[in-house]
Amino acid sequence: MSKYAMVIDMDRCIACHACEVACRSHYDVPVPYYRNWVHDLRPEGVYPDIKKVSYAGLCNHCDDAPCVKACPTGATYKRKDGVVVVDKDLCIGCGLCIEACPYGARYIDPVKEKVDKCDFCIDRVEQGVEPACVATCIASARIFGDIDDPNSKVSQLIASGAQPNVSSKVNVGPNIYYLDSHNHFPVVQAAFPPKIPNMPTPQKMWTKVLRPLFWLAIGGSFLGQLAAFSTQLFKGESDIKE
Repeated sequence: MSKYAMVIDMDRCIACHACEVACRSHYDVPVPYYRNWVHDLRPEGVYPDIKKVSYAGLCNHCDDAPCVKACPTGATYKRKDGVVVVDKDLCIGCGLCIEACPYGARYIDPVKEKVDKCDFCIDRVEQGVEPACVATCIASARIFGDIDDPNSKVSQLIASGAQPNVSSKVNVGPNIYYLDSHNHFPVVQAAFPPKIPNMPTPQKMWTKVLRPLFWLAIGGSFLGQLAAFSTQLFKGESDIKE
């Protein structure tokens, strides 16, 4: 069984944002949300050896994914190939998984009212095609593949020193790795450290899940009774006329 991962080569990335555009186009991502992004940071180095540092990010498809634990309906789950996905039929848009994500990689679609995020373009991968962001990267800064295959390029780059964005407080086994030969990665980690997962509490579960479902059930029951009463009333009037 494959386990998918991605390496982002910070030395190659030119922050052209083509990956963002490809992703937004492929999935019709509404503004101002992103399934993957590139944040431009301050330049690093001393003239003439100066390089602009950028942070290319997306869902990290963590081994110990807090979003999976936070989801009350099982809508967010991890596939056997390591890809974390969202079942839109089960998602109730409570947002608990968004609060739990250390990388800010999730949003609620304002139209569909469902959580969305990067899924490694698994629909493309299953057809033997690279994720849209990888295929579009003009600098070949994104490398995608099977981390469990020692002969894959992504596996070899990880073995050569590519590292995930983790901290002493947060390490949930992310599967996005960064390759950096200029020691700029610490700048990214300082600017965008993984946040401690904000996991659901009983109060949050009541506020965001149970109470809305309770009132939905009450409303559904009331409408059902109203419909039954109306039908009976209409039937009674028909019987009187006859």
